Amino acid sequence: MIQSKILPAGYRDAVLFSILALCWGSSFVAIEVGLEHVPPLLFAGLRYALAGLIVLGYASLVADRVWPRGRGEWLAVTVAGVFVIALYHGLLYVGELYVSGAVAATIISTAPILTVAFAGALLPDERLGRIGLVGFGLGLIGVVLVVRPDPAVLGDTMTLGAALVFGAAVAFALGGVLVRPIESNLPLESLEGWAMLIGAGVLLGGAPLRGESIAAIEVTSTAILSYLYLTLVSGVFAFLLYFQLLDRSGAIQVNLVGYAEPAVAILVSWLLLGSVVDSLTIVGLVTILAGFTLVKRRALRRLLRSWMEPAASSHGESHGPVQTRTDGGVSADAESIDPER
Repeated sequence: MIQSKILPAGYRDAVLFSILALCWGSSFVAIEVGLEHVPPLLFAGLRYALAGLIVLGYASLVADRVWPRGRGEWLAVTVAGVFVIALYHGLLYVGELYVSGAVAATIISTAPILTVAFAGALLPDERLGRIGLVGFGLGLIGVVLVVRPDPAVLGDTMTLGAALVFGAAVAFALGGVLVRPIESNLPLESLEGWAMLIGAGVLLGGAPLRGESIAAIEVTSTAILSYLYLTLVSGVFAFLLYFQLLDRSGAIQVNLVGYAEPAVAILVSWLLLGSVVDSLTIVGLVTILAGFTLVKRRALRRLLRSWMEPAASSHGESHGPVQTRTDGGVSADAESIDPER
């Protein structure tokens, strides 16, 4: 694990949280850069093939079990692999052929709002109330503010790219909801590793169907750096950090990183590529954040109380059923959706 004891206790979680946001927020820009040299599905598939092997190796050292047992656990890793890894990254990478990493990160930040909406629609014990519907509506308005589709040119590349990235957020959210009712005691590290490998297999299998080939890869220093950064830093290192923060702080707090990622992507895109987003994109991000605040207001209120009451520390908080996640997106926590939402 990452040795966080060298940091002052009062700032440890905040520093680790910031590092995680930097790793995952910058991944959108690294994808944008790498796509200039590597076809999208091959890029994503090769990334998660290596990352999955490394994470499974780590799981063999720290988890009590690596191999799934029974139909339920194999179903869980398959659903996570297909939706959260393959469909999410396939749509995201293809979408980033047409939109910038900063815009993609902003659209992806709707994933937790979509997760709550899908949970309300698909899980019998959870439903989305009036306030939750307002939050969901704000999330969609935020996406429209970012994309600003022109009815006269709905087939333009910007609209196509935004639709693909929004489809990635939908796939991520749907996968997070579908895996929740599945009975599984597989450790999170093992679940993540298997999901990565299964997702990588789907991505690599789909690449030829899109006309992608190994011969199309341009082996340049930029492509290699992008691949290594995404695999080892935004992938393996960030996941180890995520596991540690999840154990220390609980799911609600650590999953707020999803709303720091767009800001990081915007900053990194400006520093490295000179790309500047306009004011309406910022307004769209704030609108999406407002929607998330409405949807998760009770969980956020409890989190604020835990920060203000040292005795009621959130460390060691149970994070419910095993959830998988990836950079760009927020895994669904186990909290039930309040009826009045």
